[in-house]
Amino acid sequence: MERPGAGGINSNEGENVSKKKEPSEELEANTVDSLVDLPFATIDIKDDFGITDVPQKNLERSKGHERINKDQIKKRGKKRKDYQPNYFLSIPITSKEITKGIKILQNAIIQQDQRLAKAMSGDGSFHITLLVMQLLNEDEVNIGIDALLDLKLFIEEILQGKPLTLPFEGVDTFGNQVGFVKLAEGDHMNPLLEIADAAKRTFQERGVLAGESRTFKPHLTFMKLSKTPWLRKKGVKKIDPTFYEKFISHRFGEEVVRRIDLCSMLKKKQSNGYYHCESSIAIGKKPIGIQDLINEALHRERMALQSKVKQIKELLLKPETQAKIRWELFEGRSINNSNQGSDVDFSTTLT
Repeated sequence: MERPGAGGINSNEGENVSKKKEPSEELEANTVDSLVDLPFATIDIKDDFGITDVPQKNLERSKGHERINKDQIKKRGKKRKDYQPNYFLSIPITSKEITKGIKILQNAIIQQDQRLAKAMSGDGSFHITLLVMQLLNEDEVNIGIDALLDLKLFIEEILQGKPLTLPFEGVDTFGNQVGFVKLAEGDHMNPLLEIADAAKRTFQERGVLAGESRTFKPHLTFMKLSKTPWLRKKGVKKIDPTFYEKFISHRFGEEVVRRIDLCSMLKKKQSNGYYHCESSIAIGKKPIGIQDLINEALHRERMALQSKVKQIKELLLKPETQAKIRWELFEGRSINNSNQGSDVDFSTTLT
């Protein structure tokens, strides 16, 4: 494949950074301080995908997907005004070449301003966000996992056994607030956009609140000022373009997409710095290996068992169930002891 030239992402399109006139220093500082207490203030995904935006209602069904529960969609529709994504689909960056290049870039910026060290993304967390969503409980997480497994089939149809290689070249920012390495233009862009669209459609068809209002703009974030809001009080309000000017056309390397993860924004990260991962699908394996089939079968069995365990827990917590248990363990046993010849079987009280 021909190596694409430096192209890329228009920062004015990619990130919805307000360009209104800035308020006074005091008001601005107070506003930033108040945001620190919000649950998403330290989440890396927040600034990338504007999580306060209400997603568009793209609930059109494909012919082969008639499993949508209309009542569920109506119920979830009422929650859209409170839409706050807490999960996302991630394409992890595993290329050592890319990671090394980003670390060199980050160190070059830090050498020019030590205060920006805290604004850098950890090398273990580098990724491309494919989709954001809201999963409020264990049941919804399980629905998300099933949707991810469904997505695997669509991705295989899109790629037709061909590898998806993503070249990264150049640096830009979203409103001088979020620094990112650009995904170069090329033949890889169309299948990636198709996968993103399929992901949004697949999750929404299962009733998941997923997606955001702006067009998908793939990028690899390496720093963001929202991680260090206190710097605004010290006058650091923007990422100085001169800090990364030597990397404007730098080629960072290529990432072959091998998996897509369903990750949590809020749960504790893994020891390597990557996000908590609920489930993953392998990409580019043709034909599907025996181990993949075994893993998916085990996963579905585990989900079924978890569902049954939950039902049992809910049953045991009901007052009438607990009353029957007490009767069986105490009062029923007492009657049995005083009437040893009785054939009464109190075990039936629990059925």
